[in-house]
Amino acid sequence: MQRVIRPCAVLLLVTLASCHRGGKTNGAAPVDQRPFAAFATQRIVVTPTAHVRAGDSLGWVQGMGGPRSVARQLDSTIAVSLDGRGLAARWILPATLVRSFERNRSYATDPYLLGIEPLRLPSFENGSRYGEPLSSQLRTMIALEADARFVLLPVDLRFEKDGARMRGVLRLVFLDPRTVEAKWVGEVKGELAADPARALASVADRIADLFVAP
Repeated sequence: MQRVIRPCAVLLLVTLASCHRGGKTNGAAPVDQRPFAAFATQRIVVTPTAHVRAGDSLGWVQGMGGPRSVARQLDSTIAVSLDGRGLAARWILPATLVRSFERNRSYATDPYLLGIEPLRLPSFENGSRYGEPLSSQLRTMIALEADARFVLLPVDLRFEKDGARMRGVLRLVFLDPRTVEAKWVGEVKGELAADPARALASVADRIADLFVAP
C-alpha cells in the first residue's frame, strides 16, 4: 500500500494480522511487533478488570476468593507489570481512578460500575461504536485526568485448561472516548501455567508487551 494512512489504522492492521496468525506466543500478539508502541508515551487510562468467569475446571477462581477477588488481583498484577516497563508513572491505573472517584463523588465515574456489557458481545469489534452510559462515563473519566486520551479496558477474563495447566485469556478493548470508537478489540492470551498467580502474571506481561519491550 503506497498511500499514507492514519497511524491508528496501521497499528490496527498490524495487530489484527498478528492476532489471526497466532504464532510463537500461544495466540498472543507477537512481542517483537509492539502494535501499540506509538501510544506508550501517552497518558492512558486503565480501568479495573470488569468481569471474571467463574467455574473453571481446576477451581482456580473459587480458590482465589471468587471472581471479584481475581479481578482485583489481575488489576494489581497489571500495575506491577506496567511499572516494570516504566509505564505506570504516567498512566492512570485503577487505584488512581478510585481515589479520583472518592474525591469527586458528585461528578466522577465509579470505575467499578462502568457500562461495559456491550463490549463483551462478540459483535463488538474493531471500529465498533458504543453508546450510553459508557460514552458519558468515559468522557467524564478522562476529563478529570490531564492529557488523557485513550482508555484500556480489561473486559472479561477466563481460564482455559490444557492438561494439568491453564492459561488466562483476557478480552481487552482499547477505546477513544472522544470518538466513542473501539480502536482495538482482541484477546490477550497468557502462557500455560501450573498456578493462577503465574497465569495472571503472564496475562499482565502480554498486555505490557503490546506497548513496550520487557
